[in-house]
Amino acid sequence: MGKYSNKMGVKVTMNGWLFPGQASQQVGMGLDLKENSEKAKEYFERSNEIMQCDIQSIIFDGPEEKLKKTEYTQPAIYIVSVIIGYLLIDKGLKPDALAGHSLGEYSALAIGGAFDFSTGLKLVKVRSEGMAEAGKKEKGTMAAIVGLDDSTVEQVCSSYDGKGTVVAANFNSPGQVVISGSPDAIQWAMTTSKKAGARMAVELNVSGAFHSPLMTPARENLAEVINSLEISDSTYPVYTNVDAKPITKNKEIKDSLIRQLESPVQWTKIIMAMKNNGMESFFEVGPGKVLQGLNKRIDRSIISQGIDSITKLEQLNV
Repeated sequence: MGKYSNKMGVKVTMNGWLFPGQASQQVGMGLDLKENSEKAKEYFERSNEIMQCDIQSIIFDGPEEKLKKTEYTQPAIYIVSVIIGYLLIDKGLKPDALAGHSLGEYSALAIGGAFDFSTGLKLVKVRSEGMAEAGKKEKGTMAAIVGLDDSTVEQVCSSYDGKGTVVAANFNSPGQVVISGSPDAIQWAMTTSKKAGARMAVELNVSGAFHSPLMTPARENLAEVINSLEISDSTYPVYTNVDAKPITKNKEIKDSLIRQLESPVQWTKIIMAMKNNGMESFFEVGPGKVLQGLNKRIDRSIISQGIDSITKLEQLNV
């Protein structure tokens, strides 16, 4: 699992690092990092200044309902994930390629050096607040469709001709697609999917229709901020949500981040592209086990390991 064969750090397998998105958060995540690492403590304290609120206490103490709010969830997951990524690099490990699920793409780009921790957190703050605001302006929701292939779910969405909109938003694994859009359209698509043979159609507890046209107001503001910032080339290839292809150039990175808000997450294609390009094992860098679970459903031969704590970091052999 991302093994390194000797003291010189010679790699014997190619290792991809994956970064989780919204829904991987849990109260208390990262506390052991702060208590055992001066670097982690410094980044957590810097986060409070950037966020202009006590994001540390929201992460460590909750309450859960507050941590689940988009404007706090996304920065919280970014903070914990990037700190773990930095600690892995300090330990002498390096990725061969990176990818992140939705928000996780920002964590991946921070580890790739496209921007530093603080710049990334400022971007995530703008993104999360914009998405939360867009969700208030125009009510939207999302639902998981299980048991239908991607093309059938896309056909269901495109056949809707009522008020509002519904689109496929996350292609998470074969047979698991998340749809996004207006509440009435989502209900219609859930019912239609069940009639088409879906095993399950479950509405998700989210505050907006992420990765859909309803995020247009958030995209416009985010694009302005992204285009105003210095973004560097990435040291490592980052497989993008929108195209499932590796990029390193700063112009491609800006374009990908701007398009990402309204475009579907091509997660299945990302993992298969990384595997086909030589990634033999994966680290899920950050809280939760969502991406490890998706890897099993995408290809059971994929080796995955979660790095979410000081203990897991210390257990790695370099």
